[in-house]
Amino acid sequence: MAKVFLVGAGPGDEDLITIKALKCIQNSDVILYDRLVNKEILKHAKEDCELVYCGKLPNYHTMKQETINHFLVKYAKSGKIVTRLKGGDPFIFGRGGEEAEALVKNNIPYEVVPGITSGVAASAYAGIPVTHRDLSASVAFVTGHRKEGIEEDIKWESLAKGIDTIAIYMGVSNLPYIQEQLIKYGKSPHTPVAVIQWGTTVVQRTMTGTLENIYDLVLKEKITNPSMIIVGEVVTLREKLSWYEEILTNNKKSEALLL
Repeated sequence: MAKVFLVGAGPGDEDLITIKALKCIQNSDVILYDRLVNKEILKHAKEDCELVYCGKLPNYHTMKQETINHFLVKYAKSGKIVTRLKGGDPFIFGRGGEEAEALVKNNIPYEVVPGITSGVAASAYAGIPVTHRDLSASVAFVTGHRKEGIEEDIKWESLAKGIDTIAIYMGVSNLPYIQEQLIKYGKSPHTPVAVIQWGTTVVQRTMTGTLENIYDLVLKEKITNPSMIIVGEVVTLREKLSWYEEILTNNKKSEALLL
């Protein structure tokens, strides 16, 4: 029976995909996948599965959202089992809600398969828990860029004064503006900030600083998207909880010894 699965592939590390997501990939006739999906995951697809790239860059869209919606409906109506595979979670800045609306409009049966979002995973792999009993009782997920033509409506004052940890997705290009708004509405310039590039992958890099100087550090180190920005006192825990990058460093040392 034709059906569409809106599936979260997780944040990058292929081992973080869920069992249900893996089953969807294995049983699909068609997979429409995004740029940030780990390509190793696609090796689990059937040999005759049709793979359709829908990758999007922050300022350049390989395939428009309306076109993706059209393909989901088209393939499902032709009797296919379709997986729409997205990095992270389909309903957290993944446009899964828009795709689900299109499926409902066309009476296409579907399921949503949640995935681990990078706001949680990348920070965890950087040694930063987004909540902590002593440091953070609240966390907000915020997009670093808005849909073109939509006015800026992020409630900066509420974020600055009412949220302990702010996880900002794809916000590197807007980092100066983010700094300005948070400081303007009361966040201390000395608030710890981390920027995590390619979180949970073998090329993960993490830069830490303060709200006042983080953009200068990011420029110096040439850190770009995809990156997560974590703002809050929990960033201070990274110094003693940085487990993953320690593993990467040890692995590189071991490889060097073998050469």
